[in-house]
Amino acid sequence: MRSRYLFPLIAFGLIATMAIYFIINPSYQKSIEAKYYFEVGKYKEAYELANEAFSMDVYNRMASTIMAQSTTSLKYVKYIEQAQAFLQQINEIATHENISTSDRARMKIMSEIMLDSYVKLAPSIITDEALVKKAKKYRNDFEHLLEKVTQ
Repeated sequence: MRSRYLFPLIAFGLIATMAIYFIINPSYQKSIEAKYYFEVGKYKEAYELANEAFSMDVYNRMASTIMAQSTTSLKYVKYIEQAQAFLQQINEIATHENISTSDRARMKIMSEIMLDSYVKLAPSIITDEALVKKAKKYRNDFEHLLEKVTQ
């Protein structure tokens, strides 16, 4: 009868010990904070905190994962920002009554840059779906623009 209670008691003790270690360890505290920032979309802050946590404990897999996912998300954010900047420039060019050959060439180069940059993006399961969809929309926009400019 004693062995019936002994095993669950030992298991509970181990789980409690691991939970206390997880809560007390400063590396994991920073990892939890980094996870929060990642979930709310503040990828730069998440990366910085995860990097600090990883530098404290190189075996902290949570910090390592958050760093990798934040890096991926930051690439998407940078792609979207660059797409918006290029589209703003293209819209300014499009307001001209006549579009010169050099302006067409600039629009073609911007479109090619964005299409090539999109290929380098690699989403993971954890990457924010909204970021992936927005980047894909911009990619499609630049693909259509490239088709129009090359005609």
